[in-house]
Amino acid sequence: MGKPNLFATLGLMLIYAHRGASADFPELTLAAYEGAVEQGADGFECDVRLTKDEVPILWHNASMLERAANPGLIGEMTYKEVSRAYPQILTLDEFLNFAVKMRKGVLIETKHPVFSGNRIEEVVVETLHGTKGIDKIAVSVMSFSWFAIEKVKRLDPKISTTFLMHKNTSWFQAKISSSSAVGPGINELRQEPNRAERIKNLGRSLNVWTVDDDADIRLCSKLGVDILITNKPSHAREVLRYP
Repeated sequence: MGKPNLFATLGLMLIYAHRGASADFPELTLAAYEGAVEQGADGFECDVRLTKDEVPILWHNASMLERAANPGLIGEMTYKEVSRAYPQILTLDEFLNFAVKMRKGVLIETKHPVFSGNRIEEVVVETLHGTKGIDKIAVSVMSFSWFAIEKVKRLDPKISTTFLMHKNTSWFQAKISSSSAVGPGINELRQEPNRAERIKNLGRSLNVWTVDDDADIRLCSKLGVDILITNKPSHAREVLRYP
């Protein structure tokens, strides 16, 4: 789903803003994504959770405690309750419409485990289908859950997916995943650089998170990473000497 970025067609590593330009703005807010545009990001990354009344919103943790000083759990609160506690909250609809307007690719991570089970993938796919102009940008749905990736594949095989890996993820899961991309963390890639080649040999794209340090940015470029996910888009561009 969506069209490739010009840099991607030229074989250059793309820079995606992790939760927006989150080193400089409150993460997952419109201000963070507007900042990412100003900082030259090629695309946006976000986390999505469902409220009790099934509104898909951009939020990382299960609780609102860290960002809103509210102990409530997203899955047990209505959208109205969440937005009252954190007025800057973005819905997935608002996020996608902004991305389409700015012509920026998106990486959408569905969070697990959650109260709603795999309903989140259904809502995300429904929202993508209902977003005007979504075919004009690159879209990939991501998850650390192998089952979530396979669910998206069943719902719509045309939607690109990224299977995310952490240090305890088995290589077998990545190998048998239907995903079009694999997303290891930078710590694992730094410790095991040959993982990049192994992923490429599977015929998958390589999307790496969350890369902020100069040496790591250069390592990703050297290893042929396709999408670098960073909190500091402008800094990554400077290190890579992008125009």
